[in-house]
Amino acid sequence: MNHLKLLRCFSTTTIKNTIQSSIEKKLLETFKPTHLEILNESYMHSVPKNSETHFKVVIVSEAFVNKSMLSQHRLVNEILSDELKSGVHALSIHTSTPENWNKLNVSPSPSCMGGSKRQSKDH
Repeated sequence: MNHLKLLRCFSTTTIKNTIQSSIEKKLLETFKPTHLEILNESYMHSVPKNSETHFKVVIVSEAFVNKSMLSQHRLVNEILSDELKSGVHALSIHTSTPENWNKLNVSPSPSCMGGSKRQSKDH
């Protein structure tokens, strides 16, 4: 039986996230995942409030069985090519098969030190 656990994490906004919604729809339709997390991590970077530029995707699907990690990531990148061309600056991808899901270690993303948050060497 296929039970989908979908976790959608937004930055501190209640506005419907159009890019995040598009990512969710495409991944659900294409991969029929048993687990899907889409985290908008834009708030951690030097971007305007409510941006949709930095995402982390954690996806578990039978579609990844017998595929290398590189192949799995290429499949996700291919499905999200429009989003990557139109505003998504960074996409962190964590893929797994259902069998290997309990072995997947997804660590928190580091804080951004780019743009206006970068500290000078003198500080």
